[in-house]
Amino acid sequence: MKVYLKVHVMDEFETIACCDEVLLNQEFKEGKLRIKISNQFFGGSLINLDDAISILKESPNFNLVGVNIIEKAINCKIMLREGIRLINGVPMAIKMVF
Repeated sequence: MKVYLKVHVMDEFETIACCDEVLLNQEFKEGKLRIKISNQFFGGSLINLDDAISILKESPNFNLVGVNIIEKAINCKIMLREGIRLINGVPMAIKMVF
């Protein structure tokens, strides 16, 4: 299984965007909520799921979208299931540590 992973750095603040391969360039809406999985934000390197998890384990800040990456992150204890939000059935999660 593969995911897209992109590292964003602004003023020494690093955020990793990661999404399941099949979700790139899609948009999901539910009521007033909307998530756009754009190539600009998520479209970095296409890598193996396990490699993405290794990178995410070292990151205090990330934005995840998709069943595969989120389930793997939960199983690897990178995040809690309670931190997930569904938008039109698509799971997403944000982790920020200051």
